[in-house]
Amino acid sequence: MASNTVFFCKECGYESAKWLGKCPGCNSWNSFVEEKVNKKSSISASNKGFSATFDNKSEVKKLNEIVVQKTVRLSTGYAELDRVLGSGLVEGSLTLIGGEPGIGKSTLIMQVCGNLSKNGKVLYVSGEESEVQVKMRADRLKIQSDNILFLSETNISQIEEKIEETTPKFCIIDSIQTMYDEEISSVPGSISQVKEVTARLMYLAKRKGITIIVIGHVTKDGVIAGPRILEHMVDTVLYIEGERFFSHRIVRGVKNRFGSTNEIGIFDMQDVGLVEVSNMAEVFLSDTSSNLPGTAIVATVEGTSTILLEVQALTSHSYYNMPRRVANGIDLNRLSMILAVLEKRCSINLGTQDVYVNVIGGIRIDEPAVDLAIAMAIVSSYKNIQIDKSTVFIGEVGLTGEIRSINNFEKRVKEISKMGYNKIFGNKKQIENLKKDTLDKNVELIGIASIDEAINYILKGSRC
Repeated sequence: MASNTVFFCKECGYESAKWLGKCPGCNSWNSFVEEKVNKKSSISASNKGFSATFDNKSEVKKLNEIVVQKTVRLSTGYAELDRVLGSGLVEGSLTLIGGEPGIGKSTLIMQVCGNLSKNGKVLYVSGEESEVQVKMRADRLKIQSDNILFLSETNISQIEEKIEETTPKFCIIDSIQTMYDEEISSVPGSISQVKEVTARLMYLAKRKGITIIVIGHVTKDGVIAGPRILEHMVDTVLYIEGERFFSHRIVRGVKNRFGSTNEIGIFDMQDVGLVEVSNMAEVFLSDTSSNLPGTAIVATVEGTSTILLEVQALTSHSYYNMPRRVANGIDLNRLSMILAVLEKRCSINLGTQDVYVNVIGGIRIDEPAVDLAIAMAIVSSYKNIQIDKSTVFIGEVGLTGEIRSINNFEKRVKEISKMGYNKIFGNKKQIENLKKDTLDKNVELIGIASIDEAINYILKGSRC
C-alpha cells in the first residue's frame, strides 16, 4: 500500500494535505509537521477497534432513560494518589502520567503495581528498559508478587496479542512514545504513531475492561511530547512535578473525567521509593527554628488541601541602573505589581533596591491570596524587622492598596488554627463574618482593610 505525505497539527491533530501557517482547528500558528502515513492501514486499524467497542446499530435514547451503573474504583494503595484520581482508578480507564526524566514516574508506577497486584494480574510493558533493569528497580523497592508480569515489546499488535493471552486486570505502558504500529510508516513517537497507538489502547481498555496506565515523556516546555490530542483521548492526565534539588514530588491532575482537577498529592523521594507526605507543613516550611527578617507564612489551597508555605524576600541596595527583580515560585509580573503598590500607596522606596522573592520548597503558587504574605515579607526585609513566626497572612492586594476577599477563607483559617498558628491577618469583612465559635479561642483574628494597616501592625510588634 502506498504511503501518503500529510501534515498534522501538533496541538489538536488536525490533518491537512498541505502545510498551513495557521491551524483551522485550534488557530495555532506554525504547528504543522509533515509525516508519511499509510492512510488505508490507519483507518482500518481504527475501525477495527471502533467496531469492537460499539454495536453496529446505534439507537437514539432519551437521556432520562439511560441507566448509570455504579463506577468501580480501585485503590492504588496511596491515599494521596487516590485523592488526585478522585477516590482511585476507574475500571477500564486510560490514564496518562507525564513528568521530566528522573522525576520518579517509573518508580511511582512500580510501587502502584505492587499494590494493584493484590487485586489481579498486572502486565508491565516496557519499550525502554530491559527485564533486568525493571527487576532491579522492583528489588530496590521490595516489590515481590507473582501477579506482576513483564513484557519487553514496542509493537502494539504484539502487545494486544499478549494481553489477549494473559488477560490482565491492569496494564502499564512505559512509554507511549516508544510504541508503534507496523502498518504506519512513520517512526515511533511521531504524531500519527502516538495517535494510532493511543486509540488502540483506548479501545482495548473499554472493550476488555482493563485499567491501563500510560507513561509519557515531556518536552523542554514541560508538556507531554507528541500531539496535544493525546491528552484529549485519555480519561485522566497526571503530571509529576518537582525540582531535582528537592526530595518532594507533587502529583497534579490536569484532566480527570471521573473527578476534580484541582487536587494534588505530595510524595517524598526516599531510598525506598516515593513515600506519602501527610503533614505538608513539614515539607514546605523552613527548617529554621527562629524567625528572621524577610519571612512570612501564607495558606494556599490546592483542591481540598490547605498548604502552609513560607515566603522569603530579600531587599538590598542596587548598584545597577535597572534594579533586579527575581521571583521563584510566583509570577514576576505579580511581584512587580506588589512592589508598585508598596511604593505608591505605602511610601516605601523600593526603586533603588534589588528584590528577590522565593517560595520555600520549590512549589509554584499562582493564586492572588499570597499577595499579602509577599508584601509583608518584602517590608520585613526592607525594614529589617522580624514577623512573629506564629503569624499567617492571607489576602489579595488591590492596586489601590486594599485587602480584598479570597475564596475558601473559613477553610484556610480552620486549617491554620489546627497547625498551631495563633495570629491570622485577612480581609476585614471576611473575618467579621467568620463563625468564631468553631475556632480555637487562642487564635487571634486581625481584620485589615488596607496594606497600610498590616504594615503598622508588624512595625508595632517588631522586636528589633
